[in-house]
Amino acid sequence: MNSQITPTENNTELRQFILLGLTSAPDLQVPLFIMFTVFYLSTVVGNLGMVVLILLDPRLHTPMYFFLSNLALVDFAYSSTITPKVMAGFLTGDKVISYNACAAQMFFFIVFATVESYLLASMAYDRYAAVCKPLHYTTTMTPGVCACMTTGCYILGFLNASINVGDTFCLSFCMSNVIHHFFCDVPAVMTLTCSGKHVSELILILISSFNVFLALFVILISYLLIFITISKMHSKGAYQKALSTCASHLVTVSIFYGTVIVMYLQPSSSHSLDTDRIASVFYTVVIPMLNPLVYSLRNKEVKGAFKKVVEKAKLSLFYRNA
Repeated sequence: MNSQITPTENNTELRQFILLGLTSAPDLQVPLFIMFTVFYLSTVVGNLGMVVLILLDPRLHTPMYFFLSNLALVDFAYSSTITPKVMAGFLTGDKVISYNACAAQMFFFIVFATVESYLLASMAYDRYAAVCKPLHYTTTMTPGVCACMTTGCYILGFLNASINVGDTFCLSFCMSNVIHHFFCDVPAVMTLTCSGKHVSELILILISSFNVFLALFVILISYLLIFITISKMHSKGAYQKALSTCASHLVTVSIFYGTVIVMYLQPSSSHSLDTDRIASVFYTVVIPMLNPLVYSLRNKEVKGAFKKVVEKAKLSLFYRNA
């Protein structure tokens, strides 16, 4: 369980880390592997299926579904950054990850998690424009505007990841190489440093707070204006329609930001390793799997598009076999 260490003038150079994972109990490795496999396959099928469905049905070529297709891609990507490595650890018992692979895993996880945060904010603004400014919606949310907003989400994701990963891996790791987590998360890796980490922790909290609260501010203001508009609606049908278009998004926002705030907006001294791991399972494995279900089960247009694709597939099989 010791890392490969290369002597240098004043310190040591860490070449690999060991991920402790969720549990070391031998009896739980296979059941956890099966559970994570089911979750991951559901995530892949659900999210990529959502993207394909949106691409195939012209009725879904709207700003809301453009953002939703990007959200599905991001959910698939950031789950794929973490889950396959965890599954391999359960199956083979190999929990070693190289220094560079750890940095890469951390980088791409932060990129996609940040992009998701800002995509949720973009979707909230889109709902605001649809409910509060319906007559100007087509001129407000043009394809160019949607593309710029989405590009901005990805740029902010890469900037956030670059700052956090650079800040974390500029620290010296010369003591333990055992990460008390199932992936290379910033707080877990920071606990291994033998150099002063107070500045790095402060940077982490400030950057994370900025990203979380900026996106949350947009979401809260958008929904405040939406609920003010909805409360003034005299038509019960219009009221229910406006509320239903926001319900799925609100569920996703509540789950995602609840776990993010628990994980990142507190100092490392307040972190409980067990709580962190449970929260991390939730937002790295469960949320990416749930998002397609949340949006499809409460959305008549998605259900209609899915039925249409299934009917076409049945007809194609019928004519092929006839």
